[in-house]
Amino acid sequence: MVSPPDLKVAVVGLGYIGLPTAAVIARTGIEVLGVDVSQNVVDTVNSGKVHIEEVDLDGLVSGVVARGNLRASTQIQSANVFVIAVPTPFKEDHQPNIGYVLQAATTVATVLKAGDIIILESTSPVGTTEKMRDLLERLRPDLKMPGRGPDPADVSIAYCPERVLPGRILVELIDNDRVIGGITPRCARKALAFYRRFVRGACVTTTARAAEMTKLTENAFRDVNIAFANELSLVADRMGVDVWEVIQLANRHPRVNILSPGPGVGGHCIAVDPWFLVAQAPEQTPLIRTAREVNDGKTDHCIAMATALIERHPGVPVACMGLAFKANIDDFRESPAVKVTQALANRFGERIRIVEPYARDLPLGLAKAGAQLIDLDDAIESCPVMIVLVDHELFKSVPLDERAGKSVYDTRGIWPDQPGTVAVANELRLAS
Repeated sequence: MVSPPDLKVAVVGLGYIGLPTAAVIARTGIEVLGVDVSQNVVDTVNSGKVHIEEVDLDGLVSGVVARGNLRASTQIQSANVFVIAVPTPFKEDHQPNIGYVLQAATTVATVLKAGDIIILESTSPVGTTEKMRDLLERLRPDLKMPGRGPDPADVSIAYCPERVLPGRILVELIDNDRVIGGITPRCARKALAFYRRFVRGACVTTTARAAEMTKLTENAFRDVNIAFANELSLVADRMGVDVWEVIQLANRHPRVNILSPGPGVGGHCIAVDPWFLVAQAPEQTPLIRTAREVNDGKTDHCIAMATALIERHPGVPVACMGLAFKANIDDFRESPAVKVTQALANRFGERIRIVEPYARDLPLGLAKAGAQLIDLDDAIESCPVMIVLVDHELFKSVPLDERAGKSVYDTRGIWPDQPGTVAVANELRLAS
């Protein structure tokens, strides 16, 4: 679709979602301003480079910056469409924190004008888009906000969550279906027309509250299913059974599809978003809460198992394989691998060697504890104990003969041919 020459888009937040979104929009010929609070991020983007690891993102950003379709700034400027893609973390008590969203809306309010569209993409508790509308109404009483009486509003406000998989973000931003929730049906239609400029997937309109809950539902569904797999792994450890074999056999049933267990659940979505539902409806969400507790508890179980294994091999270096929250990315947010490794580094210090092909430096806490970042070949040569925490393709490529004689605690099941993997778990179970 050819874009009007006067259409301008501002994307507020240039993180794992904001920057790819800005680049994909800019690729259509639309003039895009990326806004971020970090001067380093702004300078990096304006130089045509990227500060995050994502397949093909570097080439796309380089191209759209060179053509003048994308530029970055720490200051908001006038636009026709504002896309807010900022973090929505939770507080220590698992209560949602929408402060960054409201701060972004406050910034947008300074340049907002009649005819503009504001779209929130950040995963948010139900009702956040309406709270954003209410804030804009207080800040800009000169503009009529949607949902306030029968007369047409001056601006349109909608919610449209991302649905992308790290490592496939550029593809899925375009091909995946989108749920577009408007404060009013008119708002939803305005946002729909915008997304149709760069989305090939189906775009379905609904209310803002329904769209907000849809995103939370998707991630809670995945969390509950992962919790079942992780709980099975705990039972298998107790019974002395190979959970990977059990799942493989059970999945031969035509109506069974059990996911793979791991050391917990990480990332900014699945490990966070279910708590938003729990916070808003605590009495109605015992299953969702329990799933979160099971997945967090699996991390504690892995720490205990790894600690017991290391203690049975005093003095030797130990390789912790991976820090990312999932395979083949550089995203460490809420990563159970980081939590396991940090606990081990706090206890064993310089004995802990970390292999993470997507890290140039260790997170500060690990470095302070004395852990060392080494490459895979060094780990194979020098570490008789290996704790597998991430299923990076690089790790899967290690053949059996290079792992011979090593004691391995494999939380991801990447080396089913490893002699003694189940035996190690059984030995630790009997010794505990």
